[in-house]
Amino acid sequence: MNTPDRQQHWQTIYSTKAPDQVSWTQPVPTTSLDFLHSFGLNQDARIIDIGGGDSHFVDYLVAEGYRHVTVLDLSAAALERAKARLGEQAKYVQWVVGDVLQFHPAAGAYDVWHDRATFHFFTTAAEIAAYLAVAERAVPATGYLTVGTFSTNGPTSCSGLPVKQYDEPTLAEQLRRGFAKIRCLTEDHLTPFNTLQNFLFCSFHRLAS
Repeated sequence: MNTPDRQQHWQTIYSTKAPDQVSWTQPVPTTSLDFLHSFGLNQDARIIDIGGGDSHFVDYLVAEGYRHVTVLDLSAAALERAKARLGEQAKYVQWVVGDVLQFHPAAGAYDVWHDRATFHFFTTAAEIAAYLAVAERAVPATGYLTVGTFSTNGPTSCSGLPVKQYDEPTLAEQLRRGFAKIRCLTEDHLTPFNTLQNFLFCSFHRLAS
């Protein structure tokens, strides 16, 4: 699926479905926050949420005093929903509509790269390589990356699209050129439909280039 098709796919979903009608809705992103807190960074940390959509992760970041937060998503409708929910506090966030594979951040732009939404949708070697090239450029040697992706016990598709599943060794292997694994865990995400999706979450430290 090329970028225009992918963008239209997600724009349609966020324009036609409420949060309780999509599987990824998570009122409290506990695991994402736990990984972030484990890095011991202060409120000056520059954090980007990849595929953030209308996730509540940004709400908690702003509430905790982070003021250098970026949310990137293909869907303008998703970001507008998040901005509307945050109200006046949306001013503390940089909102970017775009495809992460075509994102061109400044070198070392973000201390934390967080992704609970997009990585499993990249199923070809070329897409994965392009994604990792962007992440490696964006995160400095002192920075961190957290990925939440479908585990080998998780779904094989999501929102009508195929996904790639991972276990701890295969995810670490994909990232080994630019990132060193810190820790991993698996957890069951309870969807609004009362079904379970098994996720693998891992944190990584950026290696010096």
